[in-house]
Amino acid sequence: MANRPRGGWDSTTPVAPPITVEVPVLGVGAEPSDYEQLARYVFALRRPRGLHMTLLHLGVLDDFCRDVADWTKGNTSAESALLKTIAWLEALPVLDAFSGSAERLIVLGSGGVCGLEVDVPASVRDYQVSLVHALHELLDELLVDNIDDFILSSPALGFRSPHWVPHVAVGRPMRGGRGPWEIGQVGIDFGESRIRNRHVLRDSGPG
Repeated sequence: MANRPRGGWDSTTPVAPPITVEVPVLGVGAEPSDYEQLARYVFALRRPRGLHMTLLHLGVLDDFCRDVADWTKGNTSAESALLKTIAWLEALPVLDAFSGSAERLIVLGSGGVCGLEVDVPASVRDYQVSLVHALHELLDELLVDNIDDFILSSPALGFRSPHWVPHVAVGRPMRGGRGPWEIGQVGIDFGESRIRNRHVLRDSGPG
């Protein structure tokens, strides 16, 4: 396992990117201008090609496995956690493509990101809940005790709230803006679920 500082990942550094389970955005609104109009609310509107909705954030794989090793006081090694976590990720079921809608923009987390608050089908919420349950099962297999405490404490997982708010991050809010902003209903089409940065699993796996 690489001995390196946590966090600080960006696309210009050779540090491993975080692993997430997500669904890609295939389209926002009936025409491109429906998305482009959001530029009145945010700085640096993100490119449509990179838009996605995160269903579960696992974080940088090495960091997650070190968190497990530290929490279990070495009863589960980082190497063992890595192999089991990769197998777990590869076995996760795929969520089919679906459509949702958004009527407003909200400010997320500490206020540095603005996102579309998305109304999704019940099946999507059920799938996200199933991911959290599956994460609990993985952590139990990894001999993690007080699992809820671990999930909230692990820097890799980065959980900040017990409630999942379906959203698509689109940019930084205008200076001083806290929202929410009503934008009128727009439809959003999503593709099937995928593991973001899946190539990391191949690079980290055995042999």
